[in-house]
Amino acid sequence: MLNFSFHAPVVFAALLTLLPFLLAGFCPRSVHAAQGLPFAFRVLAPALLCIPYAIVSSSYDQFRWSWFSLYLLLPVVITLLLYRADLSDPEQRGDRCDFLILAILGLAVDLRWFEAAWPPRLAVFNKMLLLDAGIYGFLAVRRLEGAGFDLRLRLADLRIGLRELGLYAPIAIALGLGLGFLHFHAYVPTASHVVLGWVFTFFFIAVPEELFFRGWMQNLLERRIGRHRALLTTAALFGLSHFNKRAVHFNWRYVVLAALAGIFYGRAWRQERRVGASAITHASVDTLWSLWLR
Repeated sequence: MLNFSFHAPVVFAALLTLLPFLLAGFCPRSVHAAQGLPFAFRVLAPALLCIPYAIVSSSYDQFRWSWFSLYLLLPVVITLLLYRADLSDPEQRGDRCDFLILAILGLAVDLRWFEAAWPPRLAVFNKMLLLDAGIYGFLAVRRLEGAGFDLRLRLADLRIGLRELGLYAPIAIALGLGLGFLHFHAYVPTASHVVLGWVFTFFFIAVPEELFFRGWMQNLLERRIGRHRALLTTAALFGLSHFNKRAVHFNWRYVVLAALAGIFYGRAWRQERRVGASAITHASVDTLWSLWLR
């Protein structure tokens, strides 16, 4: 039986980490409130993201000043760069600072640059803290329009999300089986298992990835290279981000299927520019794959 007093700090740190994510997704006015802060507070506020690291690492006797400094300073640097981008690119056509921040955040998560800072099985904190830094920077400081980060789901989100799932699934299953990447297996999960698995995937995998790739990357690229090329470019990058998943070397089968999925996720997002719609497609694909096709 778990000793709750031992794990209570981790639970508290998790709540602190989720707070910016949930506030921005379910209470967009909180983002506008942050925009009204004095300049010094706006710049220094994301430094608070170092607190969850300090709590978790201390509870496991793994605190390091170097990692603490990283989580203290990196969010502030991101904020300053995106503040600069907001000044130099008020029409939001995509400043080099925008794409620099996307590259830093994307590579840090994909290549697991900072996961050594965390105890075993708690590296998800790194992903969520970097996401929080991006949310604050792009939405509260950069004031990026059209990202569609609103988790108050609508019936239209469900309709669009399930439509793209219906279009992608037959193609993915046929191609995945043909490539030997997918394998059917008999399994009858309980309804609660399916629902809880889908909800977890939606919030902790689908929404973060869709906000990054569609709400930020595809959104900015559209202003530079147009809707169709932005869709294909973002899908290709999304596919490449899976190169090291489930394999020691370059997993080209996963890249191909993920890039193809990225087209349908991008279509779902851009119809009404809502992360919720593409996250529904994404979470549904991942849930079906994990239960019956892995």
